[in-house]
Amino acid sequence: MAIKVGMVSLGCPKNQMDAELMLAKIEQAGFELTADSGYADVVIVNTCGFIADAKQESIENILEFAQLKKEKQIKKIIVTGCLAQRYQQELAEEIPECDAVLGLGANGDIAAVVEQVMAGETIRSFPSRDSWCLDGSRVLTTPHFFAYLRIADGCDNRCTYCAIPLIRGKHESVPMEQVLEEARKLAERGVKEIMVIAQDTTYYGIDLYGRRRLADLLTELCRIEGIEWIRLHYAYPAAFPEDVIEVMAREPKICKYLDIPFQHISDNMLSAMKRRHTKAEAVELVNKLRKAIPDIALRTTLLVGYPGESDADFAELMEFVKTTKFDRLGVFPYSEEEGTYSATRLKDDVSEDVKQERVDRIMRLQERVSLENNAKRIGQTMRVIIDRKEGDFYIGRSEYDSPEVDQEIIIDSLGKRLYRGRFYDVVITDCEDYDLFASLA
Repeated sequence: MAIKVGMVSLGCPKNQMDAELMLAKIEQAGFELTADSGYADVVIVNTCGFIADAKQESIENILEFAQLKKEKQIKKIIVTGCLAQRYQQELAEEIPECDAVLGLGANGDIAAVVEQVMAGETIRSFPSRDSWCLDGSRVLTTPHFFAYLRIADGCDNRCTYCAIPLIRGKHESVPMEQVLEEARKLAERGVKEIMVIAQDTTYYGIDLYGRRRLADLLTELCRIEGIEWIRLHYAYPAAFPEDVIEVMAREPKICKYLDIPFQHISDNMLSAMKRRHTKAEAVELVNKLRKAIPDIALRTTLLVGYPGESDADFAELMEFVKTTKFDRLGVFPYSEEEGTYSATRLKDDVSEDVKQERVDRIMRLQERVSLENNAKRIGQTMRVIIDRKEGDFYIGRSEYDSPEVDQEIIIDSLGKRLYRGRFYDVVITDCEDYDLFASLA
């Protein structure tokens, strides 16, 4: 009987792609993949180690499977991902139930490690960055019609609060030919929508080609038959390449959507965070994007409660949210991350209560902004892709919404059967803060 391997993958889409690559290697080795990790022989917990909440979720999952192992419901536990990379010794010492703890460089060895732990070995492996597994066959964990496409890993920005460079290392672009080949393979599998991801997508190409080449890559991706939507995530705002704006405005396959994490707007905070751009430059970028692509949906991420954030800094941020009217927005309270500049050199001097109050205030404001933006859509005809059916309604998304993080469109099909992964025209009939309602056009 084949060894059953289950996986729980936590965190961001970059981590999800790591999981998909590992699952393919496990399957190719002849092991049986199971969706029910609670009854697997080997469970892989692909962890996130980015912020406190994510780390806690990862640890809770490991402990949950440690209990199942104790009860002999599962046999072996392998821990991979960013938490394993970041806390190598701690995990091995504090959770001895882990049969293997693997750094990111060991992802490519996952099939051999499964075999080794089943043979009774205990593995602790943390190879160098040179051996990181960034490409290869994938077992898609997304629906068949959309997928993530990683164009780089690591980050050179060194923002003071961020642990990603400590975990993932320096920025490393995937060669363009390799990215395009992966996209062609996805298209052949029926993928219609790709989400372009990296820690910093706008930095793409500098290390390989001596200049930013995201615009060139996007242009080539648009030529791939079968791909209908291309969506750009994690676009760092500093030194934003002008030619990317031109390509987004010109190419109909590129969604009128941009995920651009500003984090803050006060020059005081931007400087303290080492964000490498000013308030004026951020405002200018937003204006350029909206002038070139009038209907663009902008998503951003904000960070509040950073050391030294004053009431005036926060008021400035609130005004930015109010006037910019982002279509999509997330906000997080600052948490100290070991080894970062801010954790080692600054005092976490904003209370947790104040941090949470600031999060809540921004999100209440964003609810009003989102409702106002959505109300403008009523009466419009929009092209949507169908994600699933719930009861009598179909759930879809427009080009202005990324899966799993943005709002959805609840569709009355008027008795007609719709199909997952296909595109339809709908008329927007009503809205809520974060959802639209529609009927089939």
